[in-house]
Amino acid sequence: MSNTSCHYEVLLEDQSLRDGLQMESRIFSLEEKLALYRILKKTGIRRIQVGSFVHPGIVPQMADTDSLIRAIGKEADVVLSALILNEKGLERALSCGVPHVTLSVSVSDTHNRKNTGIPAAEALESMSRLIPSSLQSGIQVRSGLQCVFGCVYEGAIAESAVLRAAGKLAEAGVKEINLADTTGMATPGAIRGIVHALKQELPHVTLSLHLHDTRGLGLVNLFSGYEAGVRSFDVCAGGLGGCPFVKGAAGNVAVEDVVNLFESMGIGTGIDLKTVCNAVDYLEKILDRRLPGHMNRVVENRLDT
Repeated sequence: MSNTSCHYEVLLEDQSLRDGLQMESRIFSLEEKLALYRILKKTGIRRIQVGSFVHPGIVPQMADTDSLIRAIGKEADVVLSALILNEKGLERALSCGVPHVTLSVSVSDTHNRKNTGIPAAEALESMSRLIPSSLQSGIQVRSGLQCVFGCVYEGAIAESAVLRAAGKLAEAGVKEINLADTTGMATPGAIRGIVHALKQELPHVTLSLHLHDTRGLGLVNLFSGYEAGVRSFDVCAGGLGGCPFVKGAAGNVAVEDVVNLFESMGIGTGIDLKTVCNAVDYLEKILDRRLPGHMNRVVENRLDT
């Protein structure tokens, strides 16, 4: 299927500016982030998570998220999104006018305490209250569950805990729930199992996947999710990314590799592979290192921005 098709079978949300950058010690300037955003927009990606509203002292790379959203302004053909972990984050989101947010909480108590400083149960209750407030404000909302497929601190996560948390979020009003393999511990079988269980339990909710390639199974897990019926996936240019609170966490599945996978099978993404590789070139130039994605080494491209 051609990239110019007006019908796309999957939605890829690019998170290079948020998950991709949050672990980088080299702080990107507002101008550099804007330049990266403009390249990503040219690719045809239709939803871009440009940052998170978290404490700048903990994740300094995200300190200018508000300014970045204001600098980008209103977009007609790209949905801007941001990550929110608490009420303060929602206040900042409303203030800068971001049209789409992900309200996220971990199903691992240890990880949630490291990530936000509060127990997972308390964070889930808080999110359940913030979801209606967000929806009533006119923001598009998806909710996220972190460490769905395992936690490096707690080990396996019970399916019942995931179902219970997802049910509570759905009761609060969300129509999309993002399942995050924060630690990269997922397997194809685990992906299929959780997706099938949630589809039976919450048939009215759309599921999306956020996968890390820590153990080399990111692309395989993504395709297992597709076979199980998922049609929305989070990606990062070059396979950049990771979690500051997970030891050894690798980056997200590389958008260029995902586009190549789907397009090679006739599954439309609406994303231009060569332009994505321009984004990878831009990141590699600034970071002065090779990123782990594969297709940028295959596609001949030149940075043209």
